Formats: sequence, structure tokens, C-alpha cells
Amino acid sequence: MIKPPKPVNEAARLAALQRYRILDTDREPAFDDLVTIARTLCGTQMGAVTLIDRDRQWFKALQGLEAEQTPRDEAFCAHTILHPLQLTVVEDARQDARFSGNPSVLGEPHIRFYAGAPLLSSDGQSLGSLCVFDSTPRRLNGPQAEALAALSRQVSNLLEMRVLRRQIDHHQAEHDWYEARLAEYYQQLEQTNLELSEQTRTDPLTGLPNRRALAAALSDAIERSAEVTPAVAIVDIDHFKMVNDIHGHDEGDRVLTELANALRSQFAARGMAARIGGEEFVILMPETPLNQAELQCHYLRESVSMLPVGLPITLSIGLAAHRSGDTPQDTLRRADAALYQAKHQGRDRVVVAD
Repeated sequence: MIKPPKPVNEAARLAALQRYRILDTDREPAFDDLVTIARTLCGTQMGAVTLIDRDRQWFKALQGLEAEQTPRDEAFCAHTILHPLQLTVVEDARQDARFSGNPSVLGEPHIRFYAGAPLLSSDGQSLGSLCVFDSTPRRLNGPQAEALAALSRQVSNLLEMRVLRRQIDHHQAEHDWYEARLAEYYQQLEQTNLELSEQTRTDPLTGLPNRRALAAALSDAIERSAEVTPAVAIVDIDHFKMVNDIHGHDEGDRVLTELANALRSQFAARGMAARIGGEEFVILMPETPLNQAELQCHYLRESVSMLPVGLPITLSIGLAAHRSGDTPQDTLRRADAALYQAKHQGRDRVVVAD
């Protein structure tokens, strides 16, 4: 383990941190909400808003484990503040000399992945970090990195709002002006949080709705269905692991993106396509007779050969119509069982659930 050095501007940095008067204050929902969004977007078990004091790392918000503070010498975020204009990403802490011997890597919570975005004061001092971390190695893609950086700016805005609030209390004569500024900050924060929350319903690679958005849409389609109940198809790319193993993950991502474009083009006007993980997609076809849904699935299976990927791609599809009295999860389970049959029968086919 390599202990983080002190920044050359350490005295000015600590003075800026003290101006916010935030150390050892109570937890606040606004900070917790931003950590929740960051964890959801990046897919990690843990996340925090940290502030690096003279000898300690103190948590303003912390999710996934219990702690109030840790020694600064052991803090990942103490490395992050050394690079205030960029994210610090550690894909596997055991392979990084700075952290391989860290107690939090060798013991609980067994940190392997870490990504931290610096929190900057109004005069550019690096105070701490909005960070996400996990016990398994992983990567941070472009949209996730951009979202984490955007969220860190919102944490900094929250810190600035604390300063504004003190100024309002101290300068009551200028109450109206400061209140307007505060309202503006809150409005900007609310809008940004709304936009970032929407990203938690979207798959960052393909831009399709994710499992969470699908569940809501399927429940809504069932409630709205009249004479014809929705049909649901689960689509799986055959032997997709071989694409990644032979051609690399970048090529695999291109295959997923092109298939997502085809699904969006075919079903956007008559339903919804979602990516629920890995190489699996779900097609929701509201108020679609089962025989018509089956024809659409066969068309999709046959047209996938025309994807502009230069690889022989085939699909296995399991199709189920929602039955009265079943839950949305029951319908998805029946479609998944049909998909399993399609794979067992040799793949590259559509199987309709009983």
C-alpha cells in the first residue's frame, strides 16, 4: 500500500474545508439521494460522500456499510483529491500498488473497484469525493463517468448552499436576494436530480429501457389491456460469450448496440424493447394477439442476419401471452421457460409458452 501524500496546497485546502462548517454534522437526505443515484447508475453495492480532514476521512453520506470516519492514510479518496480535475478509477485494487495492501482491500469490505469524483470548493480546492465502490472488479463506462462527475458537481452545489444559508441568516437585511439565489440552486439541483433519476431507468450501453422501466411498463400494459392481453418475448443472442471471447468486448458491445437499434426500430411504435442484462432483451407487445406476436418474433429472428456487424448472429426467443390472474413476474417466468426450451432444442428459433 502506498500512503497518499499531502497536496502542496494542503493548508489552503483545509481552510476551504473549514469554511463550509460541515464536518461532524448529521446525515442529510439530499446527500444520501445523490449517493443512491450514483450507486444505481454505476451498479455498485457501496457509495459515499467523503471529506478529507487533516488526519481522517469523514463520511457525510455512506451506503453499503457502517462507519463514521477512517484514517486518512487508508482512504482511497485521499488519492482522489490529488487530481482535482479528473476522476480516479481503480478497476481492481488488488492490482494497484497504491491499494493492494489497504486494510479495506484485504479485509472488510474487501474493496476491489473504486471510482471517485473530486468535490471542489468555489475557489477550486479539492475537499473530498463522491465515490462508488464494490467488492468485485469492474469498469466504468463513458456515460457512467459523466454522470458521476455531474453528481459530484451537485454535491458541491449542496455545500455552496450551506454557505448561502449562513449568509442569509447573518445578513437578514438582504434576505430577499439570498432567498432567490437559494431557490435557484434548489431548482437546478431538482432538475438535475430528475434527469439523473431518469437515467436509472435506461441501459447506458444501448439506450434502451432497463429491467426497472420494463417492470413498470409491463404492469401498466396489463392494467390497460382490454380484450387482448400483452405478449412478452425474451430474446437471447446465441453463443454471445464466443463473440466476446473471440472478437473482444468492444465488438460484443457493438453487436448489442446494433441489435438494440433493430429492436427499437421494429417495436418502438407498437410496444417496447428493453435490455434486462448481458445479452438478454425483452420485447413488450401490448394488446397484441399471440399469433401476431409470434410472427413479429420470427421476423426479428430472420432479420438479425442483416445487422451491420459482419458476424453470424442468431437469436433464441421465448414468447408468452399474459394470462388473467398471473402477475407480471409470472408472465416473464413463462417467457423465460420458453426461451430455455428454444436453447435446448438447438437455438435460432422461437418457442411459444403453453
